[in-house]
This record gives sequence, C-alpha cells and structure tokens, in this order.
Amino acid sequence: MQAFSHPFLQALVGDEAVEAIFSNGAELSAMLEVEAALARAQAQVGLIDEDAAQRITQVCHSFRPDWPKLAEGLAQDGVVVPELVKQLRAAVGEPHAKAVHFGATSQDIIDTALVVRLKSITEIFGNRITALVSALRNLRARDGAVKLMAHTRMQRALPFTAGDKIDTWLQPLERHAESLDNLAPRLLVVQLGGPIGTRGEMKDHGDAVADAMAEILGLGYGPSWHSQRDRIGEFAAFLSLLSGTLGKTGQDVALMAQNEVGEVRLASGGGSSAMPHKSNPVQAELLVTLARYNAGLLGTLHQALVHENERSGAAWTLEWLVLPQMVMATAAGLNKARALASSMSFSSSANAQH
Repeated sequence: MQAFSHPFLQALVGDEAVEAIFSNGAELSAMLEVEAALARAQAQVGLIDEDAAQRITQVCHSFRPDWPKLAEGLAQDGVVVPELVKQLRAAVGEPHAKAVHFGATSQDIIDTALVVRLKSITEIFGNRITALVSALRNLRARDGAVKLMAHTRMQRALPFTAGDKIDTWLQPLERHAESLDNLAPRLLVVQLGGPIGTRGEMKDHGDAVADAMAEILGLGYGPSWHSQRDRIGEFAAFLSLLSGTLGKTGQDVALMAQNEVGEVRLASGGGSSAMPHKSNPVQAELLVTLARYNAGLLGTLHQALVHENERSGAAWTLEWLVLPQMVMATAAGLNKARALASSMSFSSSANAQH
C-alpha cells in the first residue's frame, strides 16, 4: 500500500492538490492531451490529414474510457497505452482510426504525459518555496534579534541570534529555488522517439513533429530520451535535497522546543493520550520523517537509471512506483514547513547570557 493513500496517513502527510495530479483521471487526461498534440503536430508537417487531426483532437477532448478494460490491458501489457490506443481508434472510427498514435510508442505517451504533469508540479513547488521563504524572512524580521545559544555536536557552543539560526534554514531554500528554475528546462522536455527511439517511422519528419508537439504542449524540445533517465533522476535528487533542508529545519525546531531548552514556542502542538500536559512538535517531527523517507526513496529511484538497451520495462515501472511518492512527500513537507514557520516564535535562551 502506498503511504499517501492510507486513510490515516493521508490525513497526516497528504497533499490533495498534488495527489490529484497523480490520479488516474489526471494521468488519462494528460495522455489524451499528448495524443491530440501528436496528431496536430503530424498534420502540420503533412504526415496525416488535417481532417484526421481534427477528428482525433475532438475525440480526445470528449473521450470516456472503459476503465476495467484499461486495467486489464495494463495488467497484460505492463503499460496502459496499447489498450488506450485501441479504444481511441474505435472512438475515432474510419477513415481516420489508423492516424491515431501514428509512428509513436507507448513510452512517448507515458513519458510526455508525466512531463506535462510535472510542469504543474514544478509551478506548485516554486510557489510554495517562495511562500516558505517569505514566512521565514518575516519570522527573522520579527524575532531575529532574540539571543540564543548555538550548539555544535549537541553541546552548548557560543551565543548567537535567532536570525543566525533562521539563516541556516533560509539560505538553502533560496538555492533550491534557483536550482528548480535551472532544472525545469532540462526536465520539462517532450518525449518522442517511436519504437526504438530513432523517430524512423515518421519519414524524416520526426524532429519537426517533436518540435511542433513541444510548442503545442508548452514543453521544451529535445532528442528522444527513452533510456536516458538522468532528467528524472536529477529531479528526484532535487526532491530529496529540498526535503532534507526541510527536515533539518524540523529537527532544529523539535530540539529547540524541548521543555529544558525552551528557545521556540509553537502556537499549537500535538496532544498525548496519557499525558495531557504535553504539546508535541508534530509538524516539525513530520519534516524529519519526510526527509528521511525521500532520502531512502532516492536510492531506489536512482536504480531506475539503469535501463538495459533501448527500453526497460523493469526500470521504467520502478519510476512509476517511486517518483509520485517522492513528489507527494516533498509537497507535504513544504506545506507543513510554511505552517510551522508562520506559527512559531523564539524566546531568549537562558544559556545565551553566559
């Protein structure tokens, strides 16, 4: 069972906005958008008739699948596209059915549909990082002068300020925002290669079709990357690094909120079934959990970089299992970190006076 679909855990670490982007309906919608873009692009270069492209686009916009048949096809073929294309061709009808999915392969549709959705994800992440940075800057402006005691290797070190502490959380986030901006053009690239990645079935028009598809979908152009998974691996690394920064923040806050330390006050904490006096730093603890979760999943995701030859069913399927979990963990962490930053306050440490 995936952690984010568990009814209890979903309430703890879920993120409805991002989970919706990985729903069956959202994935189908993205695949249909890609099939329509493929047809329109091929019509532009003369590979299929304009009438065929219009009919395919019309059907893709109104298509209602046979979901049980799609599930059966996925179980049999290891990928949903063959059954989807079969249903689309039946819906398009003659004389244009043969123009559906012309010259493409399942991976072209699946990968490009993923990238279409990752475009929305990167926009959400960019906005959330900006909001978190703003919340931390506000916290620093209000409480930055509060005197604290720095700790190295869990021992008292020298006095410093809350502003110094906040900078250790804030500065990596500013770098992550820049990294996301730099990564997006490499990540958000159309996939079109045909059966073996050479675009050979498109009669020397493959590059032009890919370029037109990219423009239609609002993505970047690039050569086929069927077995070149570095862009997915790089994005996963970004997710783990971002989660790790949030986890460091959560760990610091949990330590500073200890009764014996008392350097941070939280507006609200979690209760205990046995000790009603307690106020547990649940949001901070979750940031640590999500950071460790993503760090573990990163190693699994990077196993999917090992694609044998021109396509790997095993490595590709591994991406499907792992990447959505990493994205959702990161999304949940960003929301919880912003809530934490907006609800905490610093108080001067008694140790900071010595």
